[in-house]
Amino acid sequence: MSESWFYKWHDRPPTPRRQRREQLTEAIRVVFEDSGATYGSPRIGDELREHGWQVSDNTVAAIMAENNWAARKVKHRRGCTKPGKRPVAPDLVRRQFTAVAPDVLWCGDVTEIPTEEGKLYRGGGGTVLRPVARLRHQRPPRR
Repeated sequence: MSESWFYKWHDRPPTPRRQRREQLTEAIRVVFEDSGATYGSPRIGDELREHGWQVSDNTVAAIMAENNWAARKVKHRRGCTKPGKRPVAPDLVRRQFTAVAPDVLWCGDVTEIPTEEGKLYRGGGGTVLRPVARLRHQRPPRR
């Protein structure tokens, strides 16, 4: 390529196609940032078409790839109860949740609470048989 052709190409004004592409890139950036970087090309394409743009999802995806804009993936909550390879703990209660005396049978539970800072575990437990409820039936006879 000759030097004169290079400067002729370099100094010419942007073509209508280039101008539209720059405007489209700016519109995509605005929608992407307004979404908190969570929208992908299909949703951004829907938003742009609602605002009057004629654009395909593939064009939006190509522009996003050129600018290294990628939507954040949705984190799916994993269930805590999964069958494992370890043996199951023995059922010492045998699914009978009534006790013969206070402080004989205890139970507990752990709950996982997802937060922005990470997982929070809340545990609780207590006796199955409450002494007050049991003592009502064991009152001494009236004199």
